[in-house]
Amino acid sequence: MTVALGIVGFGIMGERLLRAALAHDAAEIRPVAVWDPSPEAAARLATIAPGLPMLDSPAAVIAACDALYIASPPSSHLEHADAAFAAGKAAFLEKPLAADLVAARSFVDAAEASRARAAVNFPMASSPAVAQLRAWRVDLGAPRALTIRAEFATWPRGWQHAAAGWLAKRAEGGFTREVLSHFLFLTRRQLGKLVLLERSADFPPGDGAEIAVQARLLAGDTPVTLSGQVGGTDRDESNEWRLEAEAGSIRLRDWSLAERLEADGSFRPAPDALPNEKMRPMVLRGQLSKLAALTRGEPQDLATLREALEVQEVVEGILAA
Repeated sequence: MTVALGIVGFGIMGERLLRAALAHDAAEIRPVAVWDPSPEAAARLATIAPGLPMLDSPAAVIAACDALYIASPPSSHLEHADAAFAAGKAAFLEKPLAADLVAARSFVDAAEASRARAAVNFPMASSPAVAQLRAWRVDLGAPRALTIRAEFATWPRGWQHAAAGWLAKRAEGGFTREVLSHFLFLTRRQLGKLVLLERSADFPPGDGAEIAVQARLLAGDTPVTLSGQVGGTDRDESNEWRLEAEAGSIRLRDWSLAERLEADGSFRPAPDALPNEKMRPMVLRGQLSKLAALTRGEPQDLATLREALEVQEVVEGILAA
């Protein structure tokens, strides 16, 4: 079965997944339709995929597809997902699940009860670098401590300014939801259930998104220290997930570089380590293959709705006033 892919929301993430789908094995998954209300989005689609239709409504895309990728702003995620479920289609959501946490909880409960085919796009579920970390952990012994750090020159990042209308706002945006959530998902998968112990968040005057956060958590039995700030680097962004264990330390740096601490005190990358811009197509290829499996009702390990909700609970706890 070739899975027909529909996309709702043709911003940066929608475009990235479409480009990956256009390069994918068409016998496995094939893009069939897109919807976005922006004329600029329609113009970009015509340039990228001239034969792919920009339909006039989300409902039309849902009718045309087997699996719906939802890359619109968070406040619209649940509406599109519920419409996909009602039509018997699979849904692949961007995170966070929703702008409203109560609504997200109700949505996940209902989707699980109905056994809806759904997953959330946390790409670390298909990252070769994360697979390398998992392999290294076999001989590292028990984990002792984890540190998560993210720094940004500005927020939103330079390539995100077209979406600044919501990414820069406290209601739906901010780097904790957009970036740190990925590392919290990784932590949940690697170490166990997350429990938020302490947190702080600094916001600018008005309705702007956070400019700094700090938190202490437990992941299973492992203590976690998390921090993020705007203005802590002159690079577009810098991030690190560092795990200290009984027999050594490993880290994921700048999204895709798996590194292991050597005897001389320096971190050495895996032999096949790649920068994020080169690894991203490999990761998205894996995500698309798993989305095809989800749609066909086959086993896969994409992020579940429940995992995404657990991450969102922690994120919103960190950001709570």
